[in-house]
Amino acid sequence: MILPFLIPFQDKVNNFCYMEKVFSKEECDFIIKIGNSYKPKESFIGTKNSKITKDYNQRSSKTAWMPFNEENKWIFSRIAETALELNEKYFNFDIRGFSEPIQFTHYHHKKRGHYDSHLDSSKNSIVRKLSISVQLSLPNYKGGDLKIITGSHKGDKFKMIKEQGTLIMFPSYILHKVTPVTKGERYSLVSWLTGPSLK
Repeated sequence: MILPFLIPFQDKVNNFCYMEKVFSKEECDFIIKIGNSYKPKESFIGTKNSKITKDYNQRSSKTAWMPFNEENKWIFSRIAETALELNEKYFNFDIRGFSEPIQFTHYHHKKRGHYDSHLDSSKNSIVRKLSISVQLSLPNYKGGDLKIITGSHKGDKFKMIKEQGTLIMFPSYILHKVTPVTKGERYSLVSWLTGPSLK
């Protein structure tokens, strides 16, 4: 039986968090070199289980998938160690690890690189619980802002820090976007931590 208002549960899950200097400038530059070696291709919308399309109004960027191997193991490990620490402090989700490669993403001003409002989680797909974005570029580009949209108040859009080497994390069910790059280019890593379905 469900009874109303007997247990005053409090929601202590944050909308987002971040940690600066997770990767040094030299490490970010090296990761960009590794990512480019995978020859990024134009991004698409959709998954293997749904219709795959290239909608440039929704998304304009190039991506490559960085597998877990000896060359990239240190990148996965650094992200995992940081994410575990942040999860314990800000979310306390039951997470088990990575179930997908890391996505290397390149946004360029010539194509007004962007990714309009979207969620990282969807029905009948891998359970993405926490989304992670690592800023690889120096913050000398214009636009390309990662914004978290909570909907708590009309117009809420929290602009994330752009300092190189910063790791940003938020629940995968939260709406977010990357605004168009209007000058320069933006490189980032995107990954997701998975676990049992939320309940």
